[in-house]
Parts: sequence; structure tokens; C-alpha cells
Amino acid sequence: MALDPHRSDRPTFLPPDSDKTPTLSFVLPTMNEAKGIGECLDAITDAVQSLGVSAEVIVSDSSTDETPDIAREYGATVVEPDEPGYGYAYRYAFERARGEFVVMGDADTTYDFRELPKLLDRARETNADLVLGSRFAGTIKSDAMPALHQYVGNPALTAFLNRFYGADVTDAHSGFRVFRREMLDDLALETDGMEFASEMIMAASARGYRIAEVPITYHEREGEATLDSLRDGWEHLRFMLVNAPGYLFSVPGAALTVLGMFVMSLALFDVELSGPGGPIWFGVRSMVAGSLLTIVGYQIASLGVFATVTTDPIRRPNDPTTEWIVETLTLERGLAVGGGLVLAGAVGAGWIVTRWLTAGYDALPPLTTDILAFTVVVVGIQTVFGSFFLSSVRGRR
Repeated sequence: MALDPHRSDRPTFLPPDSDKTPTLSFVLPTMNEAKGIGECLDAITDAVQSLGVSAEVIVSDSSTDETPDIAREYGATVVEPDEPGYGYAYRYAFERARGEFVVMGDADTTYDFRELPKLLDRARETNADLVLGSRFAGTIKSDAMPALHQYVGNPALTAFLNRFYGADVTDAHSGFRVFRREMLDDLALETDGMEFASEMIMAASARGYRIAEVPITYHEREGEATLDSLRDGWEHLRFMLVNAPGYLFSVPGAALTVLGMFVMSLALFDVELSGPGGPIWFGVRSMVAGSLLTIVGYQIASLGVFATVTTDPIRRPNDPTTEWIVETLTLERGLAVGGGLVLAGAVGAGWIVTRWLTAGYDALPPLTTDILAFTVVVVGIQTVFGSFFLSSVRGRR
């Protein structure tokens, strides 16, 4: 049963000018949540009563309905962000949160704040810095989540986040969270959109904060949904990728380069393999394919170095090659390596021309050697100009 916000035995939420520091700061972003805000505040009231702690409620509101009026009746502090966006609404309110713990949650009744004691107990028992209410480890009510989100979107995005950032969670996009306020300054959260949910876990995991989970029940929402499945899903995935250049660039680039060099070697040394239809030869076409794979792979891997230097990603590449390049490669070293490759390729091309001249313009070495020589020249040129680019973006070293 919903509580009467005017009841005398109802706990009073601390105002922003209170001298008392609250234990909990509840932060709710709202956009036309008049149908659900009252029920959520009732649940928060019950949770605070059961815990016996002091609390403040900050509603970060961008509504055109009576949502802020209802919130004020309950004693919540209503702030109005000066910029749009789900993430910005949270960040705007976080700046005003004073509690030891900050509680995040949507105001659409999908999360039952009466389950808060479980999350808070887990934070205190395990000394976790961030505790998520996991819908997938708990219960998802019928019609509470679209099938596309439940069986495809959320599991896939959580898997990506775990793989890229080592978070090891079951529900990376749960909106019901408890975390220690002191963690906020170190995370330096920046995003404004729905990807904010991913950014918090990515940054916390990358900086070594302890993350825990508690099973919760996910309920059907009150009011109109504001999510755009494809757009918001892409925003999450894009943010995860661009902040993990090791997985986006370095790993696939290195794989393509190694594959290309392997295929070139098979063609260069006339390797014969047995196949179901007879012997398999690797000729000129294989050499061309290997050359292209090598050049493209080298270029993609180079982008991983450039992204690491220029963007300060959340998850920096940790492969030895990229780390060595970022830390030790100077312009002079890059020019030496690139120049050496160009020279080696030029010597090889010169040898081919010499063979042609001495044979009376009548015979040439196999075409595979031409491709190898010019592949080395191209990689060398890429190295030279890549070194100049690195030097220009980070200052001469």
C-alpha cells in the first residue's frame, strides 16, 4: 500500500542545506514519471525506515508533467539539469549528493527500492565500492523487459563489457546501484547519454574498484518507455569499443598481420599442402592476398597506438608490443625502423631489377619476390609517417 506523504510518522528526507551528513543519497533521474514517482518514493521511505538511517532524495528532473511537484510533496530535493541526457541528469545530481553511499535507480517502478537493504548489506559485508542489483541473477517479471533486451541486447552488451574490461558481472546495465560517493571523483565520469551505465562499470573495473552484485526483481514499468533499443544499444557498444583500443585495433590488427605474413611465407616458399581434392599450392594470388592482409593489419594495429596516445582510453592496450611502442618509440627510432624497412625493400627490388638486366631483359625472378619487396617498402613508409604523426600529437620526444 502506498504511504501518505503527509503522514506524521513518515521519515523526513534531509534538505540540501542540512548540517547533518546523510548516510544515503538517493538519485532519481526523471522525465514525465508522474505515474511511478510516488510509488518509488514510498518504497524509498520504507527502505529508509527499515535501515534506520538518514537519507536525502535528489530528483534530477526534466519533466513537463507534475513529477517534480509530487517529488517535492515527499520532501525530495528537485534539481533541473541545464543539459539533456540520462547520464548528464545523473552527473548533475551527483555533484549535489552528500551521503556516504549513493543509490541510483529509475523512477518508473521497475526497481523496488525496498530491496535496497540487500545491496547496502553486501557493500558493507564485502567492502565493495559498487553493488549492482542484478536482474539476470534474480527475477524478471513477465512483460517487464522486451524479449530483444532480455535475451539478446543486455546479455550481449554485458558479455562485451566483461570481455573488454574484466568486470565479471551478470547485469552491466542494471539501473539499480549503490556505490561509495568517494569513488565519484576518481571515476571522472563524462558521458551524457544512456552509455553512462556502461561507463561507470568500465571505469570502476579499469581502476581496480571492487564490484559486487545482488539478485533483485525487475518489475513492469509505469508510464511510457523512453529507450530506443537500437540507438541506445549502439551507443553502449560504440563507447565500449572506442575506450578499448587494444580490442578494437591492436588485437585484430596483429591477427591480420600475422595471418598475412603466414600466407606470404607459404606462397614465397612454394609450400604444398594436401587437400580433399588434391594438393594445394600457394601462388601469386595467395601472395597478393597475404600482402594486403599484412598492410591492412599493420595499419589497424597502428591505429591502436595512435588511439592510446591521443585519447587516454579507459582500458589501455596491455599487449607488450603496443606498450613498448607507446612508452619507448621516439621519432628518431621510428624513422630508423621505417627507413630500414624501406631500404630493405628497395634492396630487394634492386636485386630483382639487376637479375632482369643481367639476364638480357629476358628473365625475372618469381613475381612473389616483387610483392614481398614492395610490401616491405609500404610498411616502412607507413612506419616513417606514423612516427611523425605520433611525434606531432604528443610532442617531440
